[in-house]
Amino acid sequence: MRKVADQVVDMLIANGVKRIYAVAGDSLNELNDAVRRNGQIKWIHVRHEEAGAYAAAAEAELEGLACCAGSCGPGHVHLINGLYDAHRTGVPVIAIASTINTPEFGTDYFQGTNTIKLFDDCSCYNQVASTPAQAARMLQSAIQHAIHHKGVAVFGLPGDVSAMAAEESITAMQNYRSDTVLRPADHELESLAGLLNESSKVTIFCGVGAAAAHKEVVELAGRLQAPVGYSFRGKMGIQYNNPYEVGMTGLLGLPSAYHSMHEADVVLLLGTDFPYTPFMPVKNKIVQIDEKPERLGRRAKLSMGLCGNIKDTLRALMPHLTPKTDDHFLKVQLELYDKVKEHLQKFVKETGTNNNIQPEYVAATLNELAAGDAIFTMDTGMCCVWGARYITATGKRKMLGSFNHGSMANAMPMAIGAALTYPGRQVFALCGDGGLSMLLGDLATIRQYNLPVKLIVFNNRALGMVKLEMEVQGLPDNETDMVNPDFGVIARAMGFKGITVHSPEGVKGALQTAIDDEGPVLVNIMTNPAALAMPPKVEWEQVKGYALSMSKLILGGRMDEVLDTVKSNYKHLTELL
Repeated sequence: MRKVADQVVDMLIANGVKRIYAVAGDSLNELNDAVRRNGQIKWIHVRHEEAGAYAAAAEAELEGLACCAGSCGPGHVHLINGLYDAHRTGVPVIAIASTINTPEFGTDYFQGTNTIKLFDDCSCYNQVASTPAQAARMLQSAIQHAIHHKGVAVFGLPGDVSAMAAEESITAMQNYRSDTVLRPADHELESLAGLLNESSKVTIFCGVGAAAAHKEVVELAGRLQAPVGYSFRGKMGIQYNNPYEVGMTGLLGLPSAYHSMHEADVVLLLGTDFPYTPFMPVKNKIVQIDEKPERLGRRAKLSMGLCGNIKDTLRALMPHLTPKTDDHFLKVQLELYDKVKEHLQKFVKETGTNNNIQPEYVAATLNELAAGDAIFTMDTGMCCVWGARYITATGKRKMLGSFNHGSMANAMPMAIGAALTYPGRQVFALCGDGGLSMLLGDLATIRQYNLPVKLIVFNNRALGMVKLEMEVQGLPDNETDMVNPDFGVIARAMGFKGITVHSPEGVKGALQTAIDDEGPVLVNIMTNPAALAMPPKVEWEQVKGYALSMSKLILGGRMDEVLDTVKSNYKHLTELL
């Protein structure tokens, strides 16, 4: 007898799904057994469903569609954070939420959850099949929603339904991946061209929605003599081979991109839903182009808001533009960017001291040693700062993180998904000690499948970004310090190589050793907890808050910590004076 579970597995395989990330048990047992008997799809036994959802999110971003699963009750709840991240990132993930048996619905049965309520806010499709006739139709619809809405589709599958005889669907079983041309109407393009042609200072700012239009963006910048800034998610697709780029703006960004946007007459936002409105200019004209029209104008006041795929739109726009010859504005911005990059290297040259290694030096060294097609995953917080500023794009590298949801603990499980998706490529997880601690158990998953992930732990013995947030609010940091185990020893206990680095002199050798090893390696680097990340725009209130928090620390008897912070960040302080 062909069961519903077999039918589900066949449909996933037909749509290119190669793995299901899940913890086995309970209502998932029939699906698990169907995977075993089929042999064309792999069950990846993670230690925590949240890690499985993150791994699926990474695979979906790299390959286009991925699957995770959670058994009834706690398994559902554990999926939530990773699914929120995937949905807000806009990657297609199928989440199979296996439920209690249908006769027990509505009876407050053991491990019962209302999956419709539970997943409603982190999905674009969310239904439960209560009969075999519904199962195939619902899964087909779930896959269509995930692919075309670019989000999470939750397919609820009760344990008893998965064991029933499968029924042939009366509707299409095929999924359609339509390829369309999407651009603004001709009159809108002509209006946009008129605005750009008459403006002497234009700055382009790109998000991940422009990543596939690298060639077109560079050509546009050349015609307009326009500097090009980008968001964190847009960096890998826009930065490389781009003579017009001036870096990032935002919380992790650089003064050059911030300055370029604020000095321009027109800012052209391409494929970005940039969330940090305090960094957005308000006195110049802003034009936004995005595939999703509901995003237009929700971050800034617009002069024009256009719906279109960035590549399609720029190709149609280009013939309407008059090439500019005055490159003064562009040259000034590029000169500022050169000074900013030179300034960033000052933090790399001062490598730090024992147990206070400069994290900038670590990131820059990793950037130097990593392959041109390496994949980097990074924890939210200070790891994002160092990755954003010191890992450079090549056109082949990928960078994954919780850039929209902003969750801790994502780097290591995302690295699991990346390593399984691209087994021949280097995968580096830039982990904070706080993030790694949160899902530490899934180091065992890395060992179980012998994934050659290189875990680079920026061990600053603190929740570094939270500490900084408190300080700029004028609050002395409280309960942000972490008493950590030796993560190198933990890695060895898990069964793979672990290295702890105490001195700057040992960084390069340890990273090279990790790269040369064929298996997983954890490099635990004791970084400087006083290292400070300054945003491109520093408000006076933040300066006052920081000074106030330092004063409170002095009055509280923590003078040594204040001196360490000042000594570590005097270069930043000179920027403010």
